[in-house]
Amino acid sequence: MRTLPLLAILLGLAGLIPFVAGTAAILFYPADMPVPRLVGGVVGYGAVILSFLGAVHWGLALADDPVVSPHRGRITAARLALGVLPSLAGWAALLLLLTERPRLALVLLLLGFAVVTAVETRAGRAGHMPRGYLPLRWLLSAVVILCLGAILLARLF
Repeated sequence: MRTLPLLAILLGLAGLIPFVAGTAAILFYPADMPVPRLVGGVVGYGAVILSFLGAVHWGLALADDPVVSPHRGRITAARLALGVLPSLAGWAALLLLLTERPRLALVLLLLGFAVVTAVETRAGRAGHMPRGYLPLRWLLSAVVILCLGAILLARLF
């Protein structure tokens, strides 16, 4: 199996910094202090990254070297949909935040990351994802989901 370039791995890991730092700030902030702006920062960044994950699939759908498969049209359509749906989920999370529903915003993001990871895993098992991509995505998604879940459990319920 071909591995990803080291730079892709390092940049992927660096992309966790706002999630981990935001979560740590929320968890270690004094319990009697409100943290809506910190939650807003995590939700905003989560929406951006969820959109980024969609863009990966948009790029795969429009690549010069598409998947060679008898189901090529269906695969391209699914990739195009997966390219847009995470962005819409991120946008909805931001709207929920603006309507003062941060718990729902966090739940929507958590579900968004979980669903994208599950769909990518299924596509990877069918041979429709770049080699070496999924192990990094599983690690990154696990950290993101843990961070979002920790915020939900520790501060918002």
